[in-house]
Amino acid sequence: MTADYRLNLPHHTLDGADADQRPVLEKAKAQVGFIPNMYAGMVNSPGLLETYLDGYARFRASSGFTVPEQEVVFLVISRFNGCSYCMAAHSMIAAMKSKVPADTLEAIRSGTPIPDPKLAALAAFTERMVESRGLPDRADAEAFLAAGYTDRHILEIVLAIAVKTLSNYSNHLLHTEVDGMFAGYRLEAAE
Repeated sequence: MTADYRLNLPHHTLDGADADQRPVLEKAKAQVGFIPNMYAGMVNSPGLLETYLDGYARFRASSGFTVPEQEVVFLVISRFNGCSYCMAAHSMIAAMKSKVPADTLEAIRSGTPIPDPKLAALAAFTERMVESRGLPDRADAEAFLAAGYTDRHILEIVLAIAVKTLSNYSNHLLHTEVDGMFAGYRLEAAE
């Protein structure tokens, strides 16, 4: 999905970055090993990219979710928001690095039921949090907690929603092209 309006901003490399953008791009490259197209566009607002990088790193390091659970959260949010870039990137990460079960990844990508009950509860609650703008009802929260999660996990989902809102909305407005390394995981239905 892309916005009808496209921001008229360039994509930046380390070589072409100004004094405010360069340190943020260096930080990004240190975190992931290269400058993805998404970061090259987001750095037009150095504060936007730095906030994204910090929130993403904190979620990854201390959310209390397992690595596959983290990926489920990011995928569910990105699918709900219709971000084809983040769906491709997180699908590749899910399959190649985070070890998300293949049937779970396919279920999220296709919008079908997730076979693992705990991951299904996580996905359902995450989607409910996005859909309700952080206003789940008691039954939603109790089902999530009954699956083995905690109130702290609910706040961590809020962090993930904030992080993915930054990237998803930026990608919509920048019409970010999916990087070649993620292209095989592009989800056309998310367009």
